[in-house]
Amino acid sequence: MANILILGAGSMGTAFAIPCSDNNHNITIIGTHLENEFVDKINSLKKHPSLECKIPKNVSFKKYENFKESINKSIDLIVVAVSSKGIEWASQSIGRTSHAQIPILILTKGLAINNNNYEVLVHKMERLFKKNGIYETNISAAGGPCLAKGLANRAHTSVIFANRDIKTVKKIAKIVETDYYHITTSNDVVGVEVCAAIKNIFSMVIGAAEGLCLSSNLKDISKKNFLNTAAALLQQSIYEMIIFTEKMGGKKETVIGLAGIGDLYVSADGGRNSKMGEFLGQGMTFKKAKSEKMLNDTVEGADLIMEIGLKVKNDYNSHELPLMISMINTILVEKKLIVEWKNFKS
Repeated sequence: MANILILGAGSMGTAFAIPCSDNNHNITIIGTHLENEFVDKINSLKKHPSLECKIPKNVSFKKYENFKESINKSIDLIVVAVSSKGIEWASQSIGRTSHAQIPILILTKGLAINNNNYEVLVHKMERLFKKNGIYETNISAAGGPCLAKGLANRAHTSVIFANRDIKTVKKIAKIVETDYYHITTSNDVVGVEVCAAIKNIFSMVIGAAEGLCLSSNLKDISKKNFLNTAAALLQQSIYEMIIFTEKMGGKKETVIGLAGIGDLYVSADGGRNSKMGEFLGQGMTFKKAKSEKMLNDTVEGADLIMEIGLKVKNDYNSHELPLMISMINTILVEKKLIVEWKNFKS
């Protein structure tokens, strides 16, 4: 039996607690400093509002004011399940304790820019720890197709855990895997994290497929005949993911596995990114779609573009990454989405 501390009371952190609970571990979920009311609501309802499942008895939710007390107990694994914007906050919170050497698993997906270089979140967290004088850390990253509601309701789910020390993620896998939560392992930390992040951009592109057909078809016809378009966008997305991932030092094999194609598939089939893509495909600008259709939704692909978009445009052109550059222009420059079909690679 292990003691697991999850930082972040959102859907993914809570869903991750379900297989941990089924393995009879003790799980403490600490909300961020912005989630106090949300934690109260969960404790009152005895269930997570968006996951449609009850909270097991061996999973406890606590407010952030209890973080120091909770982490100072015997902890076997720390799980970071905050938004990409919260990684610095999470690193500072853990770094202020003497427990940064406990194995850490990052569920958060994203990329950062540091000194004009792309930076995966594992490396960002390591860098932030070093600022606090902590040089020995053990941080792993999770990737692959995992919708929180599916995992929380024990649907068969296959994911990938990555660490430069493969023995570490194999140990973590043994702690949390179940007969429905299937875990593979990799030492390609960069590849897994890059795929986990940039697939959100391409999910928006694929989500735009139906809207891109509207210019030449009536709406009811395009609803039935957009799969050709979606398939072409999917193939080009994978091609561009391989280019970007290999340029950063990741492996092509990672892109064509769970972290790449697998995660892209599940994200493009109805998540928040594909929903935004649907509106962009209809000709709406990003600001209009966000304010009128998705005001309270986090669109991870758009957030990522805000972070890395300008550098991507400096590093690549529309002949190398036509889909990625088109979506970056749509988000950053407020242009309507235009797909450069002539630049696709076969």
